[in-house]
Amino acid sequence: MGDECTGPGPDGGYRAVRAGCHHGGVLADDERTFLATARRAVLGTIAPDGRPRLVPICFVLAADEPVLYSPLDEKPKRMADPLALARIRDIGADPRVTVLVDRWDEDWTRLAWLRCDARGSLRSPSAAGHRDIVAALRAKYPPYETHRLEDRPLIRIEIERVTSWGLGDRS
Repeated sequence: MGDECTGPGPDGGYRAVRAGCHHGGVLADDERTFLATARRAVLGTIAPDGRPRLVPICFVLAADEPVLYSPLDEKPKRMADPLALARIRDIGADPRVTVLVDRWDEDWTRLAWLRCDARGSLRSPSAAGHRDIVAALRAKYPPYETHRLEDRPLIRIEIERVTSWGLGDRS
């Protein structure tokens, strides 16, 4: 059973169910640390036929809200136009997304994972704060120094609910 920072509240929304939760009860301290330090994640979107579509992503966690940002970078892709990517089309049709971050180790006492149920959207390069997000992405991922991220939209992933397992003091 996973640890949850939020649980169903009496009004149908979510409420904090354990100590150390932040941002309206979405992320606990250990979850925030696990997310912020993770190097990669897997983004799941919903394809038009209802099947899950999974893609590895780079991301940063916003400092002041439960939001992840993932760039539409210049790594080779099937489509030249980043807005034509399947994940972007999926989010446009159905913004429900899931992000999975895990820690694998041959020592199974160190295994951990965190799943974020979220809503995805696109953030325009002209949006306030875009430059700061790009700077954070470049600080975390040095290869982005050569990408024109300031000219490209970002995927904004607003975390609504988090389920995690194995984070504790084993990180």
